[in-house]
Amino acid sequence: MEKLTLDAVNRLSQDAFIECFGGIYEHSPWVARQACECRPFASFEVMKKAFSDAVKMAVSEKKIALVRAHPELGHRAGIDPELSAASTLEQGAAGLDRLTQQEYAAFKRLNAAYVGKFQMPFVICVREVNKKIILDAMEKRLMSTPAEELMTALEHIDRIAGLRLQDQVML
Repeated sequence: MEKLTLDAVNRLSQDAFIECFGGIYEHSPWVARQACECRPFASFEVMKKAFSDAVKMAVSEKKIALVRAHPELGHRAGIDPELSAASTLEQGAAGLDRLTQQEYAAFKRLNAAYVGKFQMPFVICVREVNKKIILDAMEKRLMSTPAEELMTALEHIDRIAGLRLQDQVML
């Protein structure tokens, strides 16, 4: 996909904007719909902040639904039909599509413990880490409170979204 200039982004119709950026926040086009209302964007940073602010201003239920829209990390290839193209590429780049049996078992165990405690999937910006760092973070974050973990997950979702925006908009 060819990157858009900020001027081109500002000229998109609302429908085209949502179609183009609706997947920035995993399966949550409502974020793009909210961000669209803040146009015209004076800079890429202002655009990124509009997306982030849409999440920050959302009611708690929407924030939790946003986290729950993210895939479980470390699934075997082809198991999760809901995995977006962006998530597939990101997880693959972190080596999560090439887990050993031992690593797969560790991810499965930690994912189950995490979901059992927090009722949401573990979220981390996989483009910034590798599978060892992810496993270590899963172990550590299991010690968090639900409120801390929701805040941490949303921070990582913003980082994921920022990188995805960079993939689509010229800086």
